[in-house]
Amino acid sequence: MPSFFQGLMCQGIATSALLLSLTAHAGDTPPITPFKAIYTSEWDAGIALKGEVERSLTNTTDGQWLFRTYASAMIASLEERSTVTFNQSQVVPQNYHYKKLVLGKKKEVRLAFDWPAMSVHNYVDDKPWKMDISESTQDKLSYQLQMRMDLKADKKGPLRYKIADGGQMKDYDFNIIGHEKIQSPIGEYDTIKVEMDRGPDASRETYIWYAPALDYMIVKLKQIESDGKVYALQLKSMETF
Repeated sequence: MPSFFQGLMCQGIATSALLLSLTAHAGDTPPITPFKAIYTSEWDAGIALKGEVERSLTNTTDGQWLFRTYASAMIASLEERSTVTFNQSQVVPQNYHYKKLVLGKKKEVRLAFDWPAMSVHNYVDDKPWKMDISESTQDKLSYQLQMRMDLKADKKGPLRYKIADGGQMKDYDFNIIGHEKIQSPIGEYDTIKVEMDRGPDASRETYIWYAPALDYMIVKLKQIESDGKVYALQLKSMETF
């Protein structure tokens, strides 16, 4: 067989193997324990709001996994959903949906990952776009699962995640800055404190505390925006499945 066709055959085998690996373990037990967690929250969506946030990882009817964050108040709601599969130590996002409603004003974003074509389709305010992606690409929610898995694997950082966002591939960088005891309504936990690295001139600050004893669950999160608005979470209760 001519070498040209041999090359095509090898390329086809390699592509098939890649696609198989990216969709593997869709219905298997995930490397992160399925859970439902309730957090007390403070967030500023134009006005100060307090309440609860529900975060969960659950199996879907088609054998994938739904990672979801939901918060609501009388005049505002926020929902973020990422449907994923797992390939050993890699989170593989499939679909992403973000919806925020404040005082009747809605913002909505939908992403659909096309792994056979190595691309992602994004639908933002009726202005769709498409971009190429790499194997490690995450969405704006799924990377949080990937970070938990990386911390479980004892990665020391810095940690970098490629995120499909706004028609661009963006790097989200994090540094492990220490260990800290955090007192929560369900007990005191030794945590790993992580800081998002936005560069030396950044005016936003984000800190996340992960508890190894809780399968690296987030027990606290605090983000300070450039205008001084604060978004904060603290673990209130949780159950695993």
